[in-house]
Amino acid sequence: MKVVFCNVHYILGKLFGVSLDMDHSDFRKFLPTPETSKINGETARQHAKKALNRPRIIEILDGWGEMYAAPYYGMTVDGEIVPGLFDLRPESSPTEKAIIATNYLIGLLTKDQLNSSSFDIFSKQWRNWQNTEIYLENYGLRLAEVSMLVRDAIMEVMRVCLSQKGYKKTQNVMRLNGFLGELLGGPDIFGEFTYIFNLFGTPSNTEPWGWQIFGHHLCLNCLILGDQMTITPTFMGGEPCHADEGPHKGLSIFDDEERFGLELMRSFSKEQKTQALVARSMVNGDLPKGRRVPHDGLHLGGAYCDNRIVPYEGLMGINFNNLQRDKLLNLIAEYLGTLPRGPFEAKMKDVEDHFKDTHFCWIGGQEDNQPFYYRIQSPVTLIEFDHHAGVFLDNSEPKNFHVHTLVRTPNGNDYGVDLIRQHYERAPHHVKSHNNKV
Repeated sequence: MKVVFCNVHYILGKLFGVSLDMDHSDFRKFLPTPETSKINGETARQHAKKALNRPRIIEILDGWGEMYAAPYYGMTVDGEIVPGLFDLRPESSPTEKAIIATNYLIGLLTKDQLNSSSFDIFSKQWRNWQNTEIYLENYGLRLAEVSMLVRDAIMEVMRVCLSQKGYKKTQNVMRLNGFLGELLGGPDIFGEFTYIFNLFGTPSNTEPWGWQIFGHHLCLNCLILGDQMTITPTFMGGEPCHADEGPHKGLSIFDDEERFGLELMRSFSKEQKTQALVARSMVNGDLPKGRRVPHDGLHLGGAYCDNRIVPYEGLMGINFNNLQRDKLLNLIAEYLGTLPRGPFEAKMKDVEDHFKDTHFCWIGGQEDNQPFYYRIQSPVTLIEFDHHAGVFLDNSEPKNFHVHTLVRTPNGNDYGVDLIRQHYERAPHHVKSHNNKV
């Protein structure tokens, strides 16, 4: 499978004077005052304690608790899992390097650190991630609180498991979280290393195992089985998505995901746009009632939404022309490119095999610097891009400088659950069966 990458942005600009430049520089107009700041206390624990007294936070946590209590099933379009989508197969994942890096990390940990961060492969703890800054957890390795040696070892596990591009993107999300902390005066609350890392199972060439990292604007769930790998759910975000000063001045994230999505929408005919467009407004207007969730914006695959029913919307892949098909595949590759080469190519092959059943939908504007949402959804992947209103900045409506992105594997294979199930069903020497315990 060959994905064709081309800088359409550059070509259109040169040939036709079409601008697709994104401006993220106006976030400073929305910096909070001391009166509007949501920083509560000097430390992350102080901030969390005060946040837990806010009715809105209590409501969110209660809702998450209800979803977490339900057994894992998987995201679907109608409540029914489509069977036979995922296979145990060779993918040439960097399993041996991952084992070496993880065993080195384990060797650095104290007994207490190991106990607090290690879970059974079947543990529901996989699903207990969240993308807020609120430091609720009393388990795991918080990168900001471990030694630099342990922190570097954690980063090395991530580096060998992700593609070079995926690791850099992860680092940049973390760095911009640190930039937010500098803007708000809360470096212990929003920092480059204010993230929790956990291990699942035991590093192995033959048995399932993995790791997880999560915190504000970042969550990765990596499952390794033989030389096969999955990294969903994946959540990445930024507020703001661009650093205009400090050690990371000029750093910007999600430029391609934003630009390529807009290019694709603009490439559609009038009839195609009508099919793809769910609503022109992201807030009120023609937006369907109840579609916006205050803490999640428009995205549907956020924390604890593992069993959410998300019906297809928008334009079907069967109605794309060849150029539009290439554009959509390039866009999907931007998200799946977090995976290393072998698993990435295998996943892109899955995407291509189900391209006719892929749907692309859009909410919002189509002009430069107008906020928007899009979703790419097929039997084997669900991808979301969402411009958000301010959470820690004071913009009350969505702006381009605050972005959330999500990648899910629907039909029961987030966290590699379906692969684990198949592995245990086909290996009679295992006493334990998976039975969707995650």
